[in-house]
Amino acid sequence: MPELARSLVDWLAPQSGERILDLGCGDGVLSRVIAEHGAQVVGFDRSPAFVGAMRENGFEAVQGDGQTLDYDGKFDAVFSNAALHWMRDDPQAVIDGVARALRPGGRFVAEFGAHGNVAPVHDALIAEAQARGRDPSVLDPWFFPKPENYIKQLESAGFAIRREQCFERPTPLPGDMADWLFTLAGPFVQAFDAGVERDAYVAAVRARLEPDLCNARGEWTVPYVRLRFDAHKPV
Repeated sequence: MPELARSLVDWLAPQSGERILDLGCGDGVLSRVIAEHGAQVVGFDRSPAFVGAMRENGFEAVQGDGQTLDYDGKFDAVFSNAALHWMRDDPQAVIDGVARALRPGGRFVAEFGAHGNVAPVHDALIAEAQARGRDPSVLDPWFFPKPENYIKQLESAGFAIRREQCFERPTPLPGDMADWLFTLAGPFVQAFDAGVERDAYVAAVRARLEPDLCNARGEWTVPYVRLRFDAHKPV
């Protein structure tokens, strides 16, 4: 996903000397690209492992929840790739926290999953969890908003939208769908005991998806839908 979103850094257009928060930085692939432009990047992620990796690579990094950002006018820009849809409990708190963190005139440039993102996979995870007696509303970690609704949330926090784009990005997988499920659908998968029960759940979800998402050569494609925007805080 970071490789697919390198053009998002072009939307950010980082400048030398700017202080930029990478919200949901992961292991810092795009943080490094931003830093190559001379900007000072601060990583922020919920995962201790990712924060540790950022620090080992020489970046300032903070572990925390993006829904409780505690900065006041500290950054020229906030950047986020493939992370906002994991902050599902209070998306408005994320937006409001970003607005507070930015200096006047600062920008919020991000891309994340929009309505319809990985829809067949999402539906199969939910249906199979229900079939096995789990409550998917408790397990579901994702927030995939309609673009117009999210843009309204940004505007309600005072942002002016310079650019926005919602687009489909069918993405071939480098391996099997089971690998994707174990890696990216953790809250669903980990609801089942490790071993036979968990493997059976993943196999059943995979079987639901194979007719539509796997071609005759055994190659899988996941239908991503992304919302990308460039929003500015008033001066």
